[in-house]
Amino acid sequence: MKLQYSLSALALATLLTGCQNMSADSMLSTGMKAFQAATLSDADVKAMSDESCAHMDSQAKIAPASSKYSKRLKKIAANLGSDAGGIPVNYKVYLTNDINAWAMANGCVRVYSGLMDRMNDNEVEGVLGHEMGHVALGHSKKAMQTAYATSVARDAAAASGNSAVAALSSSQLGALGEALVNAQFSQSQESDADDFSYDLLKKRGIAREGLATAFDKLAKLGGGDSSMFDSHPGSADRAAHIRQRIAADK
Repeated sequence: MKLQYSLSALALATLLTGCQNMSADSMLSTGMKAFQAATLSDADVKAMSDESCAHMDSQAKIAPASSKYSKRLKKIAANLGSDAGGIPVNYKVYLTNDINAWAMANGCVRVYSGLMDRMNDNEVEGVLGHEMGHVALGHSKKAMQTAYATSVARDAAAASGNSAVAALSSSQLGALGEALVNAQFSQSQESDADDFSYDLLKKRGIAREGLATAFDKLAKLGGGDSSMFDSHPGSADRAAHIRQRIAADK
């Protein structure tokens, strides 16, 4: 994921970059947009996530219910439960060779068939538990706020004179969705999501070893756009942390 600045830092950087060519009114407007993004209500974040997720789904090839991927995911989802910190979760599989998984603040969780091809059920459980952690811990909400502050969606909303949730064009929804799917969480957020996944698996009576071996595989694959692939902290270190927790539990 790519966007790791805090909103305040982002607003300051935007104001300072090329400020010689910006009027005072333009700089104030830019700062206010970042402030507006930071104060998006939970309802606004959910509405924008609903729209963005629906757009992403419309652009993807979704595995039908009869697909081996959907049947497998249904079993995995039943093991993990239907909510992330009280937020209802809905799962779907995108049929693509890409290796990825992501979640949005409204509980929209998507996993790619390319990842499922390379991981066993327990490893997929660990990956999805991690993504659910980002939702439950509020990381996905912050990612939406950052994406809103840096995407064309903010301009559409400002131009409309309406609330933050404006009627967005297909290209604007695409830009917003792309920013969310490729967003980058901080090291502490990634570690917290790892621990959330571990605790969720433990609570649900699911083996935690798959979370560690998922990181082993990601380390070997050496790349990808999902937060699970981020190098901070490295996959090997994250696998070691999970194994330390397993050993401590025993």
